[in-house]
Amino acid sequence: MLAAIAGPCGFVYGGAASSSSSSGTGYRRSNGGVSLLSVTRRCHEEMVKKRSGLWLLRRWLLSSSSGRSDTRRATRRDLLLLPAVHACSLNNTLTAADGQGYTVQSRKQEHERSIDLKEWMHEQGLPECKVALAEASPWDNDGRGGKSKPIHYVVASEELQSGEVALAVPKSLVVTLEKVLGDETIAELLTTNKLSELACLALYLMYEKKQGKESYWYPYIRELDRQRGRGQLAVESPLLWSQEEVDEYFAGSPMREVISERLEGIKREYGELDTVWFMAGSLFKQYPFDIPTEAFSFEIFKQAFVAVQSCVVHLQGVSLARRFALVPLGPPLLAYKSNCKAMLKAVGDFVQLEVDRPYHAGEPIVVWCGPQPNSRLLLNYGFVDEDNPYDRLSVEASLETADPLYQQKRIIVQRNNRLTVQTFQIYKGKEKEAVLEMLPYLRLGNLSDPNEMESVNFAQGPVCPVSPCNERAVLDQLASYFQRRLAGYRSSNTAELEDYKINPKKRVATQLLNIEKEILKNALVALDMLIDQLPDSSISSCSGAYAPHLK
Repeated sequence: MLAAIAGPCGFVYGGAASSSSSSGTGYRRSNGGVSLLSVTRRCHEEMVKKRSGLWLLRRWLLSSSSGRSDTRRATRRDLLLLPAVHACSLNNTLTAADGQGYTVQSRKQEHERSIDLKEWMHEQGLPECKVALAEASPWDNDGRGGKSKPIHYVVASEELQSGEVALAVPKSLVVTLEKVLGDETIAELLTTNKLSELACLALYLMYEKKQGKESYWYPYIRELDRQRGRGQLAVESPLLWSQEEVDEYFAGSPMREVISERLEGIKREYGELDTVWFMAGSLFKQYPFDIPTEAFSFEIFKQAFVAVQSCVVHLQGVSLARRFALVPLGPPLLAYKSNCKAMLKAVGDFVQLEVDRPYHAGEPIVVWCGPQPNSRLLLNYGFVDEDNPYDRLSVEASLETADPLYQQKRIIVQRNNRLTVQTFQIYKGKEKEAVLEMLPYLRLGNLSDPNEMESVNFAQGPVCPVSPCNERAVLDQLASYFQRRLAGYRSSNTAELEDYKINPKKRVATQLLNIEKEILKNALVALDMLIDQLPDSSISSCSGAYAPHLK
């Protein structure tokens, strides 16, 4: 029988309910002499008998040449009827009558045993590098550090100069779909039609997690357990927050919709997991009965997906089957920074990091996270970068389909490389430019006279409005829209943001909301300036009956 087992820090997978040497219980002789059977003979014989039966059934299934997919489903149901295999409960030290015995390490003790990731990597072929692992205490849910287990992060082990290679991880220690599926064609087929690379990698690590210490990747998976998808030693991705927390902390923000859409996407991928199992059966041959959606609940898959999402690296200049990679000593051990230019790159048979700035020994090493807004940084990695030059808000404008002039307007916007449902991006610090970009679209949408439509100019730079009243209608519509968005946010106390005792989830959410509100306020300032430039501020607006919809 299979049961779900949670990792020490929340990276949860499926685990075996039976107690065997491969599932985490180890035996160590302390004094020698007396066999363990002298103490637990009955339990041992029963366990061997039942395990033998399961082994024979498994071997027969693997050697069968007919109906592989159907056989797996049928035997999964048959297995549920078999009696569970139980080992005796051996928690501490069992001592025989003559004083000799065995010291038994419990599953929990084995699980908690410290394993050095970097040392393991060196044993597996990692060349000498110029980085080390340091520890820091993460924030707990009450905002105080020190209660949770320390989180590792990568620091310089010596003085580094810009352009130096800090580390080079061999391909043998990098997890990619090419390695997971063993077939580049299958990898491309799966990710093109049904599943994302993240879902496939998450499924692979879930199965590896079930092997416990028998898995080659055990030290790496254990490190992901400890990290629990927390970027920058901050908080978990909002995908793992409760719905009450999301609704409260992101009130008025588009982040709530972003989280909902991503969760729906993860649910769709969960429903397609069996596709991987059937198409790449050779990968999971050691688990012939474990159909993914039967072996793992959605909650387990979601946590695995979020953990993979927080550490996957997008490699450039490689095949599709290698472009998404899990790199030990990479993120989340490496911190992301928006204004950094250092990236993990595929160079020959290695993934290496060339630093873009000098580092002192012990200083955390950072890498570029790509041109991502803070909403995505928080969703994927659990942090907000207040110096992010790529931060932005989206405004969706759409032409009214009920407008009698809709078809003519559609032709004009398409001729100017716009869509009938057009998304505009308002970048932080460039709010005025974004407003000017939106004006032609809104001028056209507000028109009700077909003779005026050709006068709308979508050219870059200053352009003349269609008419003063049309311009006033457009500016008023935008101003009302930004004011409505601002009014949707709850008032926040800036002093709370500086208080280190604040709930860390609320703290990081407040950081994001303050940036969003700043963008909206700057957009309103730009609109006020344009309104002041109208030749006659008292002129009334001539808003069209079918003004564009703003979302």
